[in-house]
Amino acid sequence: MKRIALFALLASCLAIPSLSMAQDQTYDHGEVGVFADYLRFSQSDPAINFVGVGGRVGFNVHPNVSLEAEMAYDFGRNITTFFDNGGTTSFATTRLRPLTGLFGPKFTAGTSGPFRAFVTGKLGFVNFANTSDLSLGAFGNQIGGVTDGATKFAVYPGAGIEGFWGPVGLRLEVGDTIYFADGAQNNLRISFGPHFRF
Repeated sequence: MKRIALFALLASCLAIPSLSMAQDQTYDHGEVGVFADYLRFSQSDPAINFVGVGGRVGFNVHPNVSLEAEMAYDFGRNITTFFDNGGTTSFATTRLRPLTGLFGPKFTAGTSGPFRAFVTGKLGFVNFANTSDLSLGAFGNQIGGVTDGATKFAVYPGAGIEGFWGPVGLRLEVGDTIYFADGAQNNLRISFGPHFRF
């Protein structure tokens, strides 16, 4: 009988905190997500539109501030051609492939409601890998040392909106990936994808 009473006491001690945590679940520790990535490489003429995928993880240090790390790999190139009677768009692989890694804070406006606006400022790198030893000819002359596999320091200011329904949500972010090669090079970047709070 004593064993049953002791077991019931231990079970109730373990059950009360778990019930309390289940009622107060706020998902305010951090986020993890994946996204589709669009990078407009504007140093060449005409500009090249890269598409790819990425991942992001963030940990909250305050209800309105989190520290985030993200990485994106752009593996395709979008070619858009306009004619007098309309336009066409198609995807093609390219030998030049940017890999972007960024780290920095995200500042969220408001903590209540399913939708929140945010701004972010991150530092990191952009690595331009060339998957072939062949020369890219005139394109290589336009963008200098980038096609030979250079890694450049990058700054990223951005803003966006995210919506969460419980722990699951969607995030849209727009910013400027600025890397430094013969001065600052501005490149539009857009990312969109699901995020999960924990």
